[in-house]
Amino acid sequence: MTYRSDFASRHIGPNQYQIQTMLLELGYKDLDTFIKAVVPENIHIKGEIEKVLPAGISEVAAIEEIAQIAKKNTVVKSFIGNGYYGTITPPVVLRNVLENPGWYTAYTPYQPEISQGRLEAVFAFQTAITDLTGLAIANASMLDEATAAAEAMTLARRVWQGSDEAAFLIDVNLHSHVKAVIKTRAKPLKIKVIENDLGKDLIPEGIFAAIIAYPDSYGRVKDLTNIVKDIQKQSALAIVSCDLLALTLFKSPGEYGADIAVGSAQRFGVPVGFGGPHAGFMAVKNGLERSLPGRLVGQSVDTHGNPAFRLALQTREQHIRRDKATSNICTAQVLLAVISAFYAMWHGPDGLAEIALRVQKFAYRFRGSLKKSGFDVDDYEIFDTIFLRSSKAEQITKTALAADFNIRMISKGELSVSFDETTTEADLLKLLKAFEAEDASEKSVNSVIKRGTTYLSHPLFNTYHSETAMLRYIRSLSDRDLALDRTMIPLGSCTMKLNATSEMIPVTWPEFNLIHPFAPANQSEGYMQLIDSLSKWLIAVTGYDAVSLQPNAGSQGEFAGLLAIRNYLDSRGEENRDICLIPSSAHGTNAASAVMAGMKVFVIACDEDGNVSLSDLKEKIEEHRNNLAALMVTYPSTHGVFESAISQICELVHDAGGQVYVDGANLNALVGVAKPGKFGADVSHLNLHKTFCIPHGGGGPGVGPVIARAHLAPFLPNHPDNDLAGPKTGPGPVSGAPFGSASILPISWMYIRMMGGFGLTKATEVAILSANYLAKKIDPLFPILYRGQNGHIAHECIIDIRPLTKSTGVTVDDIAKRLMDHGFHAPTVSFPVAGTMMIEPTESEDIRELDRFLAAMESIRSEIAQIESGKITIEDSPLRHAPHTIGDLVSQEWDRKYSRENAAFPNGQEFGIGRAGKYLPTVGRIDGVYGDRNLVCSCLPIEELASN
Repeated sequence: MTYRSDFASRHIGPNQYQIQTMLLELGYKDLDTFIKAVVPENIHIKGEIEKVLPAGISEVAAIEEIAQIAKKNTVVKSFIGNGYYGTITPPVVLRNVLENPGWYTAYTPYQPEISQGRLEAVFAFQTAITDLTGLAIANASMLDEATAAAEAMTLARRVWQGSDEAAFLIDVNLHSHVKAVIKTRAKPLKIKVIENDLGKDLIPEGIFAAIIAYPDSYGRVKDLTNIVKDIQKQSALAIVSCDLLALTLFKSPGEYGADIAVGSAQRFGVPVGFGGPHAGFMAVKNGLERSLPGRLVGQSVDTHGNPAFRLALQTREQHIRRDKATSNICTAQVLLAVISAFYAMWHGPDGLAEIALRVQKFAYRFRGSLKKSGFDVDDYEIFDTIFLRSSKAEQITKTALAADFNIRMISKGELSVSFDETTTEADLLKLLKAFEAEDASEKSVNSVIKRGTTYLSHPLFNTYHSETAMLRYIRSLSDRDLALDRTMIPLGSCTMKLNATSEMIPVTWPEFNLIHPFAPANQSEGYMQLIDSLSKWLIAVTGYDAVSLQPNAGSQGEFAGLLAIRNYLDSRGEENRDICLIPSSAHGTNAASAVMAGMKVFVIACDEDGNVSLSDLKEKIEEHRNNLAALMVTYPSTHGVFESAISQICELVHDAGGQVYVDGANLNALVGVAKPGKFGADVSHLNLHKTFCIPHGGGGPGVGPVIARAHLAPFLPNHPDNDLAGPKTGPGPVSGAPFGSASILPISWMYIRMMGGFGLTKATEVAILSANYLAKKIDPLFPILYRGQNGHIAHECIIDIRPLTKSTGVTVDDIAKRLMDHGFHAPTVSFPVAGTMMIEPTESEDIRELDRFLAAMESIRSEIAQIESGKITIEDSPLRHAPHTIGDLVSQEWDRKYSRENAAFPNGQEFGIGRAGKYLPTVGRIDGVYGDRNLVCSCLPIEELASN
């Protein structure tokens, strides 16, 4: 085999010569010796996963192998509905967004100046949601419909001013998976949940909120006027679980005066994909925006007074609020929200209404045909779903299946059929034949609850209807962003590594993305094989015993892991154990997840070396020994070091009767060199969207499996609609679909299959090597804050800017913005320590890119030196004016104390891209405070545009 003919050598950036160069720089002769010096001996393994994982194979062979698995899935046209519908992704969006690394490799827009493209797209998504729901503000997407509904419940509980005993009221006709996720979330928070047939039964007293299905799971679209009023008479919040496409025809939640609307944007161009990923949504009335969970894109201004987008109200983020956070959600389904926004633009308001009306006409025609043929159907208002009763339900289902159609059998005597955008005339006629029903003539639909307000009137939704226009608009947005296809994104704790093209290819295959999550089990045999093998590989890599792939984000994996601990302790009669210890360096989601699981958080201090303080840990354990439930710890630590005392830490917690949760965010430093399930951990979540190559997509999609030792396995998530999705003793689902965001699992499957045990281990070793190489070279410029044994770091390092800030006024933000002028995305800023930067190069970057980054940091340090020597003030320095836009450079007046040349090409940029591939941010530094004080989170109405 010639060099670089295998996938591992393509994925790992540095070649053997570059690896040897870095080793020599660090004083080591080979990789094995180096790793032994870095990883504590008591946890280090070598060669173990090579024995339990298949050997890596080529890209061509892996694609052939997964194609054989895909063929075991049966693509059948589904009329199941139940929250998941057929849709058509516009080809221009499919090729230029979903399959475009400029979109799918982008990171969360924490540096908004280099994220204006995706921020504008998400801003458009928020606008579409607010317009269609008729509510004031929508967030930048949720994980799915079910978790959005659960988040709406907890939002309502937080703002409730009444009794703690108040209950949450569920419409009995909500989709079953939505109800189930709500109940899973409610139980540890001790929220009482009651069900009611809203519209028929009286609203009970003593509720803080109620959620109404609109349309409901059986197809009925009911007038919500009195329901909403009766809920609000009790000072409770009215939440509407709605369908975006239906809202083009029916009254919006806002027209009814509802407080909150939730749902899924899946049918706006995102394939069902066996359940995900899909963008959920939440919209709220004015006054609730500061309690809104997740992310919110707002419009602010830059230093030139020009409009610019950014994430708004960031004080709500978990890394700041921790156990006071409004939610543990730290990712949105950005890529899917972007697709949905472009779908709305592509079709525009008239096109969406035409699609919706066509769907509705099919439904009415089908119901009329059934009624004409003697079937027992109800006569209420519907959108896309018909509910019927029949003693022959089972036989009809089989006959429909023989005609290549899935319909939904609710019970032995009840069926429903849901139509969607993909339904054709031929489909309808074949379906009628399966029902032995005579086609009834089409009748016009006269709704009694017809929408009375306009929507999507902004030019964004009325301009890009030709492919030329849409293609160029999409390109113009991606040109405003920095993604992994342009440059290294060295974000500590976020592992922005290569997402190989071959890994992405199967995602858009119909055998994966057209399977309905509630299709008959024999239609998803390929998925089950893939899920089974991926699960076994993850268990082998981590040393645990059982895994659930259901959590559709790391935050949900955390929650599921803590819920497993909670229910395990309860099963042992230890309900009193409710204390969760969390180091001060932990990810902010940890504390929020613990609170969601019904635990109380106590913080453990870290010592001066960045390790968990053993003395403080022992003290806290003794203080809470009888009530200790868990310790949550990130390993390697969030400070970027391997703590040699990790096994001792686990023993201390176990001796006190607690469980150990190891956050899997930094697993990229462990795969093949250590196993958390073997060094003392009881449960973890794994970020497949980090370590195992699912791309970040601008802030999502994500997959966050929860993986545990055998004693916690009975308490992993399950699902009421699929017995194969978890143990019967589980706590219920944490996401709407039985297997979460299943359609992107092929990415991680491909990565592991192509890398094999040897490749995975080497990837980890090179990631650690590259980080230490960077740390050594950068330390003379900016000191490394924390080190582990032998003075080494793990896969990331923290550089301390605070002394320079004190002496010169230069801040981490100044450095982050100046890096944009060098064509780089900044490292993680001010986490986990304020005034610092955390840098993680990963294994995918070759030494040329590492040295280019070092050259940029050297240039920035020289500019700081000029401030130190008094040659220039910080206010006059290019650091404070960064990033520099094209507007800066071509303006007629230039009164700054440095040249335009230096602004655009710092230090001449002699090393690296230079003038050949110069990236220029489209906006200057953004004023975050202005944006929060003047909150604008959707496009201005057309009448306001006209008046400006």
